[in-house]
Amino acid sequence: MELLTIGAFAKASRLSPKALRLYDELGLLAPARVDPVTGYRLYAPEQLDRARLVAWLRRLSMPLSRIQHVCTLEADEAAQEIRAFWARVEADTAARRDLAAFLIDHLSRKDPTMTGYANPLEIRYAAHSDAGLVRDGNQDTAYADAHLLAVADGCGRTGAPASRAAVDALKGLETEGIPAGNLLNLLEDAVDRARQAVEGVTGAASCVEEATGTTLTAMLWTGAQMALVHIGDSRVYLLRDGQLFQITHDHTLVQSMVDEGRLTPEEAACHPQRSLLVRALGPGADGTPDMRLHDARSDDRYLLCSDGLSTVVPADEIRQVLAESAEPDRAVHDLIALANGSGGPDNVSCVVADVMERGR
Repeated sequence: MELLTIGAFAKASRLSPKALRLYDELGLLAPARVDPVTGYRLYAPEQLDRARLVAWLRRLSMPLSRIQHVCTLEADEAAQEIRAFWARVEADTAARRDLAAFLIDHLSRKDPTMTGYANPLEIRYAAHSDAGLVRDGNQDTAYADAHLLAVADGCGRTGAPASRAAVDALKGLETEGIPAGNLLNLLEDAVDRARQAVEGVTGAASCVEEATGTTLTAMLWTGAQMALVHIGDSRVYLLRDGQLFQITHDHTLVQSMVDEGRLTPEEAACHPQRSLLVRALGPGADGTPDMRLHDARSDDRYLLCSDGLSTVVPADEIRQVLAESAEPDRAVHDLIALANGSGGPDNVSCVVADVMERGR
């Protein structure tokens, strides 16, 4: 068998000699032989397939550690792993696309604080939290005022004070009239305060090891837009023109598996780890928030809820209640009654807010 020099092998595989030396050091692509006198690396022709796969995966920006794992798999399993990796890339790209759209919109506006309506808009709201029919206590927090709508779902032995601390950190924020370019910075600072407040009540316990911490899903009313902050698996729905849209993405293990094509939505709904969070506020947890702006329209209706509602009440029943309940307070109580009517296995919290022209 005639071996290839590192130069010839680099040319054939489209990997540079420098990359080949690195991959040898990492154990990813070891040469077939190293000359004991010169130290030159020599490669076998049958190593080209693996080398080309490594080159293609690097062009996808796959991390080397993951490439090493893919190279150990059979073809079908390797294809599934690449599919999962690319699904995560697309999800991350979608999040960056939202931020890009916000920045383009902000920079294109002459006056980012203008509402676009002849008459100013306002919100009317209601919030309520219920322990449900199974849990001894209530670790949820639901809150609404003229500027802030929020739901937090605590977990673990300090879940209740953690959820309250997270929401309290956002109270008092004045967002009306703030230029859009400053708003996300304001929200990011508020999330940092919420994170510190939660860690203050949970102590040194690890949110991962002891399941202690809280989700936080909040919307701040700017007078023209809803600014969203979202960490965890509480949700925001928007009812617009009779259609219901989920505008948050669950930060759970099973949702990430759905995103990667490892589970179907139907499988995720009954998965034993469907409540395991991959993002939360608490010591040791990934508390990176999703943040974006939503242009509000008159007659929009927003629902913020903990998973005590969304995991037991189908989306079409949620839509029906939101469409038929005239007042936010009625909608909140009807939704909680639906959750309890389905067994009430968890604490359930709802905030409903209607956007309307001021003075209507």
